Amino acid sequence: MAIDSFIPELWSAEILSALRKSLVYGQAGVVNRDYEGEISNYGDTVRVNSVSDLTVRDYTKHTDITVEALTTSDQVLTITQSKYWAFEVDDIEARQARNNGGLVSEVASRAGYLLGDEADQFLAAQMKAGVAAGNVLTAVGDGTTAATAAQVFQTLIDLMVKLDESNVPRSGRWVVVTPAIHGVLLTDDKFVRVDASGTSQGLRNGMVGRAFGFDVMVSNNVPAGAVSGSTVIAGTSMATSYAEQIAKTEATRVEKRFADMVKGLHLYGAKVFRGDCLAAVDVTV
Repeated sequence: MAIDSFIPELWSAEILSALRKSLVYGQAGVVNRDYEGEISNYGDTVRVNSVSDLTVRDYTKHTDITVEALTTSDQVLTITQSKYWAFEVDDIEARQARNNGGLVSEVASRAGYLLGDEADQFLAAQMKAGVAAGNVLTAVGDGTTAATAAQVFQTLIDLMVKLDESNVPRSGRWVVVTPAIHGVLLTDDKFVRVDASGTSQGLRNGMVGRAFGFDVMVSNNVPAGAVSGSTVIAGTSMATSYAEQIAKTEATRVEKRFADMVKGLHLYGAKVFRGDCLAAVDVTV
């Protein structure tokens, strides 16, 4: 692949950086990496056991108690995704890039970001599919009627209540919304903006404020709704496990050209183990 567009008479000393989304779903606090282990190959699996609940019984003195046998079940987190990027730079182009700008480093940076963006979209889709059926709320707004600010705030309350009813801990809760929904939230004083909260410590990627116990985050990777709008997902990191490995990042010479090739491989997979720790609703604004 020749990079003809990068051979003008005079190269700029600066390279225009790509605009990038805020990657939200794959970060700590939204997913957990409890079972990542040693992931090295596509198709690797992590097997996770769970134990059945015990029965609480009445005790009567001078009588034998009932002893239960523990039963276990397992679920599997499989590395199902294998993504790569690769590009070559001719020696002449590389010389110009070294003299006048950071072409190779900028392209490699963009490539790494694109791998992350793919994983972020994958995780959002996995979470949407993994929400417990009873935790999916009735859609707010549709293709012809947009939700009002009051309805959006009521939706956040409904998501909070649904998680409460599922015994989900209140600490560490998050909700991810689109930029348009964020714009609606900003019209109401009940929404506490990050820039007005007096702190910026420990903020998650994309975090813009808090409401009803949720860290509110904005992402352009929010999944599309079933009919219209977007699927707003709320939950905690207990719900979804994520495992990844940057298996390879290599720079080699191209055999039949005076050129370098740079390539990278990203392996990852995710599993929603606790769908009851997520809640979702389709919102159109």
